[in-house]
Amino acid sequence: MKYETMLDRFLKYVKINTRSDASIMTIPSTDVQKDFLKMLKEDLEELGLSDIQLNEENWFLTATLPSNSNKLFDKIGFISHVDTADFNSINIKPNIIENYDGNDIVLNKEKDIVMTTKAFPNLKNYVGKTLITTDGTTLLGADDKAGIVEIIEAVKYLKEHPEIEHGDIRIAFGPDEEIGRGADNFDAKHFATDYAYTMDGGVLGELQYESFNAAQITYKITGVSVHPGTAKDKMKNANTIAAELAMMFPENEVPEKTSGYEGFYLLHEMNSRIEEATLVYIIRDFNREKFEERKQFCVGVAEKINAKYGDVLEYNMFDQYYNMGDVIEKDKKSVNIAEVAMRNVDVNPIVIPIRGGTDGSKISYMGIPTPNIFVGGENFHGQYEFSCLEHMQKAADVIVEIAKLAKK
Repeated sequence: MKYETMLDRFLKYVKINTRSDASIMTIPSTDVQKDFLKMLKEDLEELGLSDIQLNEENWFLTATLPSNSNKLFDKIGFISHVDTADFNSINIKPNIIENYDGNDIVLNKEKDIVMTTKAFPNLKNYVGKTLITTDGTTLLGADDKAGIVEIIEAVKYLKEHPEIEHGDIRIAFGPDEEIGRGADNFDAKHFATDYAYTMDGGVLGELQYESFNAAQITYKITGVSVHPGTAKDKMKNANTIAAELAMMFPENEVPEKTSGYEGFYLLHEMNSRIEEATLVYIIRDFNREKFEERKQFCVGVAEKINAKYGDVLEYNMFDQYYNMGDVIEKDKKSVNIAEVAMRNVDVNPIVIPIRGGTDGSKISYMGIPTPNIFVGGENFHGQYEFSCLEHMQKAADVIVEIAKLAKK
């Protein structure tokens, strides 16, 4: 299938800064996301979709491509997020590399920024393809503007080819996925689909319906600062207590030493001085029972510190999201259809767990099973991010094929 406007649309969207900000508690966290959603609304209106609504409370943009068939189809949805990750996203300058030759890619000659095949051997998988990269000073924003573009182009294709029968197709674009808050306010009742898909994966063929269970704990240590010359039996050094606390965590259960279904603890942030220290850990596990055990371990760490030093430590722990697989396993129709759709368009499904979360992690628990599908990019969240145009086209093909297959 041909998507003649896909590249131009992608280049237009990625050049727009839509970075979210975890330190700001508004919805969305940044006004640039509002501006982008308003622009997307105009694009959907130009496309001629129905029931286009931009909810200025949760800032989700939704629309419908109505059914064109008398046959019974499931009502399905496709979802992507508009924000980009915590990396420079100002003045994005995409580079287009046609017929990539498999060699190192000079992203920025002036600053000597090179994406090497030694550091990124995955580049060898893209020989002969069209790659879109950064200039080495920003991220690209394919996570998740590639997903947005693929949804729009697929819906545009279906609208232009009424001979392809399908049921109601709902789309939703929302904010603040990268900071884990956007889907908290998703209106599942209004979206009202039988199941949906987030277009928010990575390489060609990825199909994910299992995610981490996720929590965060913040430890606050209150020390006692005394002049070191007279500190004996008086000082409580929050720095060294924080270091001791960190050493209580298992050294091999960290992201850089785990993979697959293995969970971890991550010291995400640490600020420390003698009188006060703050440590933020994120807790991840696919298994719900092990997840709860990890949380209790973190509480036990706090109790041990207080038992040794007195009541110097307070903590705050909260759950962030849960493994959507626990919901989707009860009815895997959405996953099964996606697998068939991929094979029908010559894509080999790679069914793997998400070592993270998507908006679907929360939306699945709102009553809409929502697996995650590839968008055709790699190295997200940094200067070496890139997308493959041909694989983006394949993602749109998968959306069209799902629309054909989603029958009652």
